[in-house]
Amino acid sequence: MMDDLLLPAELARLFPDGGTGRSLAVPLPDGRLMTADPSFQGEEAEALSHTPVFWMSNHPVDGEIWAAFHAEHPRSGLWPLLLLHDLSGGDDRPWEQGELTPTPVSEIDEHDAAGFMAEAWAEWAEDDDEDDFEDLEPFRRDCPGLAPPGEHTADPAEAADWYAKQFDDQRGHLGLVPAACGANALTAIGWTGPCNYSDTPSLSGMLRSWESRFGARVIAVGFDTLYLSVAAPPRTLEHALHVAAEHFAFCPDNIQQVHSPCTLRSYAEELIGINTWTFWWD
Repeated sequence: MMDDLLLPAELARLFPDGGTGRSLAVPLPDGRLMTADPSFQGEEAEALSHTPVFWMSNHPVDGEIWAAFHAEHPRSGLWPLLLLHDLSGGDDRPWEQGELTPTPVSEIDEHDAAGFMAEAWAEWAEDDDEDDFEDLEPFRRDCPGLAPPGEHTADPAEAADWYAKQFDDQRGHLGLVPAACGANALTAIGWTGPCNYSDTPSLSGMLRSWESRFGARVIAVGFDTLYLSVAAPPRTLEHALHVAAEHFAFCPDNIQQVHSPCTLRSYAEELIGINTWTFWWD
């Protein structure tokens, strides 16, 4: 292997084996390795504080650069993320502040997508009033289970590259995470956006299922936001309602706070044929 195709030394540090057998054939922008703030960690805080979790560019990048690193993923083993920053408090959260809880990707294997959905639905059925579940027609308190797979209207890689270019005006930084897919990447870096509702490994389990059933790909992530491209979206209202139910279990705020009117049916109508899914947690 030619030297100019080897992983740069700083990226090789992200892999336990030093990046053996991995390569990168595109120029690496200026950037640096990022670690997690020990105050967000558990018993292994001190050790984790010295372990690089991901690499981040020093400056914003456009969708073309994201797509170039996306194409390199099979060889580099580094999943690209567009890292969006929350500047509302004057700080670059969560990336610069290290508000992360890195978790072994193996923990995702403990979470079954159907089981996660059923458990989340049961918790809401137990805690909420009957009137609130009128908004979840036609399912109400009865979890419908996982929706059937969608039919592809686009190639997943092409849909991902297209969506990345839609973020050019949001000045996202490039993040590179040693992960087999975007679902794994969120757990590997310890993203805490949905922490008020669920832990990240369980959501990564659902994301893995969406990657398989709907050609979904994780493109961008912010402090409490997540953006996916979708190559096989629902194409009928019946299917969209079923998918919307999964979205409710995954991110109830999408229906109850972001969307108006706050009904599953109204939300589902906007999923039909759309190649992007976005989520926000309060």
